[in-house]
Amino acid sequence: MSPVESELSTRQPSRDGLVLDDNDATTLAPPPEESPAIVSETTDLEQHYPAKKDAGFWMIMLSLCVTSWLAAIDLTSVSTALPTIVDELHGGSDFVWVGSAYTLASTAILPLSGNIATIFGRQWAILSFIFFFAVGSAVTGSAQNMTAMIAGRTVQGLGGGGILSLAEIIISDLVPLRERGLYQGILGMVWAFASAIGPPIGGGLAQAGQWRWLFYLNLPLCGIAWGLTFWFLKLKRPEGSIRSKISRIDWIGNVIVIIGSTLVIVALVEGGINHPWNSFQILVPLIVGLALLGLFLVYEFYWCIGEHMVPFDILSNRASLSGYAGVFMQGITSMILIYYMPVYFQSVLLASPVRSSIDLFPAAFIIAPFAVIGGVSVSITNHYVAQNVISWMLTMIGYGLMSTVTKDSTTAAWVGYQVIASIGIGILYPLTSFPVLAPLPITKNAHALAFFTFMRTFSQTFGVTIGATVLQNELLRNLPTQFSALFPAGVSIAYAAIPQIPTLPQPLRDEVRVAFASSLSTLWKVAIAMGGLGLVTTFFMKQIHLHVVTDEQWGREQKEPTARSDAEKATPLPAASI
Repeated sequence: MSPVESELSTRQPSRDGLVLDDNDATTLAPPPEESPAIVSETTDLEQHYPAKKDAGFWMIMLSLCVTSWLAAIDLTSVSTALPTIVDELHGGSDFVWVGSAYTLASTAILPLSGNIATIFGRQWAILSFIFFFAVGSAVTGSAQNMTAMIAGRTVQGLGGGGILSLAEIIISDLVPLRERGLYQGILGMVWAFASAIGPPIGGGLAQAGQWRWLFYLNLPLCGIAWGLTFWFLKLKRPEGSIRSKISRIDWIGNVIVIIGSTLVIVALVEGGINHPWNSFQILVPLIVGLALLGLFLVYEFYWCIGEHMVPFDILSNRASLSGYAGVFMQGITSMILIYYMPVYFQSVLLASPVRSSIDLFPAAFIIAPFAVIGGVSVSITNHYVAQNVISWMLTMIGYGLMSTVTKDSTTAAWVGYQVIASIGIGILYPLTSFPVLAPLPITKNAHALAFFTFMRTFSQTFGVTIGATVLQNELLRNLPTQFSALFPAGVSIAYAAIPQIPTLPQPLRDEVRVAFASSLSTLWKVAIAMGGLGLVTTFFMKQIHLHVVTDEQWGREQKEPTARSDAEKATPLPAASI
């Protein structure tokens, strides 16, 4: 036995199955060889779950579903209404910021959301974010110019980002990790369903000249969500005065991460549209922003003043890092599918914007149920590594088949290939959180999940940008010269060209359709590579028994701790490898 193993063997693991060294740094305990990978049916652990859920719990779930629905449908419905909005408000080149302002604000607020939830408590944190979302919706719906529109979308983004993060955190407070997959899957299903019907709703209201109702309809839903949350989400609250709580906020870290993420997102949004990718207007903010995000992590690890937003121990073990890397790749691959399949429908199949949204239904309605299936499979088997491997393989197979689609492909082909990729993406939706949370103490849930949501949202911006860059370069290479010459340098050819394709004479129209199909084929191959990197992250995952208790510090106020629960918390949960 090595000196390190000898030292570990003399230490007592914590109730979370972890070993703490003299400096309280969290490290994974080496799993005993005889430890089973799956909890035995004869153990006492099964007596802790599934706990019976009362009506109050399900009302909380309903409020979380309503808030998640708000964030999802608002994010996806605006895209098809955007041309009408920009035309009415005379937006011009500012159109890109209608969506990007929301993304930027929702991404920048995510690390702070975990900070706020820990310092002020879950209930008032999510109520505040719902309020911001409602205010932003009112400002956006009544906007008379693009300045007001972008300002409203920014406030909406602050609320929407916080809502997503708090929904994950509250689920972790109420449901042990072992049985959490089902409830994460339910939230994922709500998100996927709202994302599916959002574009047709946006297109339909825009065609009727009623786009403002996209935002006004949020107001009664915000009221319902706020009321349900206020009356039923009675979680324990941290003690202390408002002044003492404000002093615990990591203000310096927040400034660094907000400026860094803003610079990166601005560069990603404007690259290839307002400025070429190799211009200093894009390279300088991109490099400086990435450097600031790196500085943010160093600051959090070593110099943080106040409550850490990203404690060192959530990134100090291989398993959690693999989960964060996995969700980053999942965000990229999912956005490539959701964002660029409609480009195929509109450019190659000549579908209208609303029709292209309907053609994406197979993906949306497959991702939703398989998110639930993926989560339930973890609850049943106590395994998550194998499902991650299988889902990445399905994603790669689906994209590989999609790379063979042409302008003459049958409906069965593009529907079937879309479904295979969507199954993999759907299963992944809840699964990448398990390798992040399993090695960590349950007291780190809020910070770990806030950073997890940040990584997912941030990666989705990268997914859109990677897709736009690949598509732009391939179209420049494949489009007929007489057609591509119509577009000035720096313009996003895909979105500028699509409205003109149906009006082109033959054979130029078919040549352009073939060029789009070929260019998108290259993009699907890039998605295969992204899926391969996602598969590589599973090599670093570690199969660990999932927690079967929640953090009593954040439980529901009426919930009384039991002797059985206290006994279980004193029992170490061994790690198991596969």
